Amino acid sequence: MNRDLTDTRAAEVLAALGEARRRAGIAALGMVLTLVIDVDEAGHYDAVRAAVAASREHPSRIVAVIRRTGDRSTPRMDAELRVGEDYSLAEVAVLRLYGPLRQHAASVVLPLLLSDAPVLVWWPGGGPVDPAHDELGALAQRRVTDSAANRDPLATLRERAAHHTPGDTDFAWTRVTPWRTLLAAALDQPFDPLTGGVVAAARRNPSAELLATWLEWRLGIEVERRVSKGPGITEVRLCTRSGDIAITRPDGRLARLSRPGQPDRTVPLPRRPTPELLAEEMRRLDPDDTYSEVLRRLSMSADPATEAAEATTG
Repeated sequence: MNRDLTDTRAAEVLAALGEARRRAGIAALGMVLTLVIDVDEAGHYDAVRAAVAASREHPSRIVAVIRRTGDRSTPRMDAELRVGEDYSLAEVAVLRLYGPLRQHAASVVLPLLLSDAPVLVWWPGGGPVDPAHDELGALAQRRVTDSAANRDPLATLRERAAHHTPGDTDFAWTRVTPWRTLLAAALDQPFDPLTGGVVAAARRNPSAELLATWLEWRLGIEVERRVSKGPGITEVRLCTRSGDIAITRPDGRLARLSRPGQPDRTVPLPRRPTPELLAEEMRRLDPDDTYSEVLRRLSMSADPATEAAEATTG
């Protein structure tokens, strides 16, 4: 069921959602969380579509907030409601805020949160530097940003590291989950002492920086950052006296795992679409201690690009 409300209020949106559920024969009791999306008009269609796809695994109430620009001086909210049919495991409310109401999105969203259910806030366009102190972020147990969506992903990631609060996460970290899993499996067999490592990726890739920092922390080695043509991370190499343990993925789909004295293996390692990344974050709603420690170590290290610039000018 689709319904549009013009110049409405949160109470009317909530009542309309309840009526739509009754007509569609859907119970809100099966929903496990509220997903709030802070997005602009241009990106809202793809963001809502990704959220609906993720809700097939995690039934959710999806509230998309769009702050409309323009010369409207009177506070106003329009709402699009989508329940049932293609949205069978989710109910969607797209809220467009005008005028001064744009600065009070949290007051509008608060009555729409499912009671006694966790809240996740997602910023598809990059998000604030300090998500926990954003007005919408303050409502959530988990806050998801995407440093790769910013103009300078590495600088943004380091700024967020300086303001990190447990519960914050970033798609740059979510994207390295398959790499971390494959590396852990590769190191589950006996190997010679490690002497160093290499992570190669497209220029200023935040996932590569997080993966390299994680390897340095967990393995106690120095990891060199190299620039490749991409897409994304293309190679991770761990050096030993008897040869390298290497994972290479030049095409963004299939990877080759190499170990000294063993035949190479081809393993699937595709770059994951947004719905899969979002679904992974919706699975875990407690703070990610590993990510927090990686960000702490990242904030303590110097920016490699800054070091290179200082060496050149010096």
